[in-house]
Amino acid sequence: MIEVKGLTKHYGPTVAVDDLSFTVPAGQVTGFLGPNGAGKSTTMRMILGLDKPTSGSALINGKPYHQLAHPLREVGALLDARWVHPNRSARAHLQWMAASNGIAKSRVDEVLRLVGLSEVAGKNAGGFSLGMSQRLGLAGALLGDPPVLLFDEPVNGLDPEGILWIRRFMQRLASEGRTVLVSSHLLSEMSQTAEQLVVIGRGRLISDSTVQEFIDKSSESAVRVRSPQLDALRSLLIARGLTVREDGESESGPALLVVGATTEVIGAAAGENGVTLFELSAQRGSLEEAFMKLTGGDVQYHAEGMEEVMGGAL
Repeated sequence: MIEVKGLTKHYGPTVAVDDLSFTVPAGQVTGFLGPNGAGKSTTMRMILGLDKPTSGSALINGKPYHQLAHPLREVGALLDARWVHPNRSARAHLQWMAASNGIAKSRVDEVLRLVGLSEVAGKNAGGFSLGMSQRLGLAGALLGDPPVLLFDEPVNGLDPEGILWIRRFMQRLASEGRTVLVSSHLLSEMSQTAEQLVVIGRGRLISDSTVQEFIDKSSESAVRVRSPQLDALRSLLIARGLTVREDGESESGPALLVVGATTEVIGAAAGENGVTLFELSAQRGSLEEAFMKLTGGDVQYHAEGMEEVMGGAL
C-alpha cells in the first residue's frame, strides 16, 4: 500500500504539489492522472525518496522510502526508461542493480525473459529503441519481485501489441495482490487498465474514485433510441418530462438521444404505448470527456486556436 498524507512540495515560490492526500491499495491497478504540470512526476519522485517534501509524508507499506532496508525488494519503479549506462548491456545493467540489493543473479535472466528481452540481453542498452528501453526499465522494476510498483508512462514507445501486453501484465501483477500505481497520458488505455483513478491538477487532488464513478459524475448519461414511429416516441417521452434531442442522421437512420433516462424506463414507456423500437442503447461518456471536463481549469498551458496562431492563413 502507498499512503500519501498532506504531501506538499515548493520550488521557491512555485507550488508543485499542494497538500495532496490519497491511498493506493493493493490488489488493483490505480491510475494517476493529471494535465502536464499537475505534479504527477514530482509526487512519484517524493514517494520514492528522490525529492524531499516541503511538508507531509509518503509511505510505502507504512514506511518512508529511505527506511526500507532493501528497497528493490519492497518497491519497484519505472520513471525514466533511459536511465541506464549506454555502454552497459541489458544483462550487465540488471546484474549491477541486483548486486546492490542482494538479489540473486539468476533473477536477472528471469525478468529479461518476463519482458521479452532475452535475445538482446547482451546488447548495449544505448542502442535500444524507446520501446526496448521501456521493457528494460520494467525488468528493473520487477527485479526484486516487490509488492509495490510505480510506473510513469510505461507504454511510451510501445507498438499496439506491446501496449496490450503491458496492460495485461500490470493487471496480472495487481491480481497477485501487488500495489500498482501507473501514470499515463493515454486516457483510452488507462480506462481499460485501471480500476481506481487518482486525478490531480496544479498539485491538488481533483478526484479519487473508481474509473466508472469518475466518468459518471463528469459526463452526461443518455440513451440512443431508434423507431419507425419516431415522432410518436418523441412526444411520448417529452410528455413524461424527459429531455429529448435529435441524434442526427446515420447509416442506421435518424435517432433520438434521451438525457437522464435509463433503457428500462424508455423501453417500458414504448411497450406500454405500442411503439416499436429498433434500437435502445445506453450512451456512456468516455474517460477523455470526463477528464477534460474536470481538469480543464487546471491545465497549465492552453493552446491558441490554430487560425490565431497561423495569423488566419488556414
